[in-house]
This record gives sequence, C-alpha cells and structure tokens, in this order.
Amino acid sequence: MDAFFASVELLRYPELRGQAVVVGGRSSHQPQRQPDGTHRFSRLRDYVGRGVSTTSTYEARALGVFSGMGLMKSARLAPDAILLPANFDAYRDCSRRFKAAVAGIAPLIEDRGIDEIYIDFSDIPEATEFLARRIKQAVFAATGLSCSIGIAPNKLLAKICSDLDKPGGITVLRHDEIADRIWPLAAKKINGIGPKSAQHLARLGINTIGELAATSVEILVNQFGRSTGAWLHCAAHGLDDRPLVTESEPKSISRESTFERDLHARHDRDELSGIFTDLCTRVADDLKRKGYACQTVGIKLRYADFHAVTRDLTLPAHVSDPIQIRKAAGECLKRVELTQRIRLLGVRASGLLPLAEMPLNAASLQAELPF
Repeated sequence: MDAFFASVELLRYPELRGQAVVVGGRSSHQPQRQPDGTHRFSRLRDYVGRGVSTTSTYEARALGVFSGMGLMKSARLAPDAILLPANFDAYRDCSRRFKAAVAGIAPLIEDRGIDEIYIDFSDIPEATEFLARRIKQAVFAATGLSCSIGIAPNKLLAKICSDLDKPGGITVLRHDEIADRIWPLAAKKINGIGPKSAQHLARLGINTIGELAATSVEILVNQFGRSTGAWLHCAAHGLDDRPLVTESEPKSISRESTFERDLHARHDRDELSGIFTDLCTRVADDLKRKGYACQTVGIKLRYADFHAVTRDLTLPAHVSDPIQIRKAAGECLKRVELTQRIRLLGVRASGLLPLAEMPLNAASLQAELPF
C-alpha cells in the first residue's frame, strides 16, 4: 500500500492532498473543527517531545521526512508539515478490506503486516499485468487507496520491484533483466540489508547490488559470516527460494510506550502506574481480538541512559484477562531496579495458545494463579 497510514488520513481530510503530512503526533494534535466547517491542523514546527514519525506523505518524504525519524528532527526538515495523530483502528479496518479485496482475485496470500502482502500468481490463468491492474482496481474500490505491485520470479525481487514505481506503479521483472534493472540499485534496496550492513558494505567499496554481485562469496563470508555472507551473494544475484507462508501463528503480542519525558518510579508513580495498566489492558485487548491466551508475561524497561532490561514470568496456566496480565507484569516489575529514570515501558505476552484450544478447565486453573 502507498504511504498507507498517511493515505488513510487523507481519506478523512482530503483538503490535505498534495501537502506534506506526517503521522505520529499525540491526541493533542487532533485536528480541530472550526465553526465554518474547516479544520485547524497542528504543524510539525510546534512539536516538542521524543515521538517518531509513523509515516509521511510523499510530499513530506521529498523534504527528507521518513518513518521512524524523530519528530523533532523532522520538524527541522519540514517545519510547515501537517502533524496528525495515528488512528490504528482506521488503519486496521482498511488493511482488512484491502486484503479481502485481493483474496477475492488471488487467494494464495502471505500476510506481511498491516500494509503489505505477497501473492502467488502462478496458477491464475490471466495475463500478469491485466491481473495486477484488476487487483489495483479492486483495492481502490474497497478502500479508496492506491497500491504498488512488483511482479517477479520470487519474493526478494518482488519486494524490490514494489518500491520502484511508487505510488500506484506496476513493475514486472524477468530474471534475465536483473543485471540491467536491479544491479544499478543501492545495495540497501535488498530487504534485509539494514543501515549497519549497508555501512559495512560501503567500507568494502560495495555500494550497489551489482557491486555486491561481483564480490566473491569467500570475501562476503569472511566479512559477514557463513550464513549471512552466502545469503548476500544469493540475494545480489536475485536468488530466493522462500515459499509463500499462507498460515502462521504469532509468537508474541506486545505494546510499549516511549515517554515524552523521563519518568521516575517514585516521583511519577501515579503516571507510570496508569501507563503500565493501560499497556496491560491493550495487550489483553489484542489477545482477545486475535483469539489467543498467553502463558508468559514479560516487561521491558529502557532507562534514561538507554540501557534496557527485560523480565518474564511463566504462569501455570494460559491467561487473557487484563487483570491477570497486569498482576503478572507487576511481579516482573518487582525484579528490576527502579532507582533510575525510565524513558520506555513495554509489556509482552508470549507462549500463545488459540482460545479455541484452551482446556475445558482453564477457568478453574486461572482462578488458582498465585496473585
């Protein structure tokens, strides 16, 4: 999906089309409706805090503002950009609708998150580009949003191609076109080469995918280890034999919050307690919505000096109730040092079991939990 969160917001506020818009503000940045029916929007220059951009429109990206960037840094690059708070209920609704629209045409789908999927076209007897256009039309009819499609022999190449003609593009790549169309691209265009790996490659004089393909596998293994070195060599040559994963179970569900200011466990006890309870409640709501219970509850703290700690507690039975999750998380909290100021707090549920597979006596087991 193209600039997904921002595009959903533009459905609600069409007057912002063509403007630099950044999603990531707090509830206080909610647009205010004026007596004449127009909206007054917050500007990025007025933001103060440690939040990050969730996404941005292509106009904001042209100014250097991208997802994951601190909003204070973003404000220096695009002070006049509109700042909106995230509305995840709306994003999840659009996500469900776009995936259902695709499934009605090409049902063999791997879900890669809220705004991205892989589709296997192999057994669909339609011309490839016609099929892609039909999918784009179905997605637009279901959501009012545009998407970009990359069509290639495997998932690695399709992922690269999906980014080459955004927004609204269809890119088709044959394997014999890799040298001409893929090798000139920056090495970081390969999904899985992050900033640190890209920097390491650059120190070796490897900046493009073609330069990576021309590097011997022995050098890559020596620099990155056997597994990663071999993968880099294969990826640069467009080789990827991963199948579509059409069914998968989540391993954990988590929520976390980075504070606008560092909080102290004693001086800011009430504020921290409220945030902690809210995180536990949201994890419980996520479990219920996805149909799971958990057996392990964990917490994550990041202190003001950026040092992070985690603690986990495995329970005798699976739980999904927010009160029980709060109690278990509270037990974890007793096992960490709370003398330093805290900048981030998170709660995680793991050891998941579908509610449909819960034992019949689960309720009585939960009632015996030692809290």
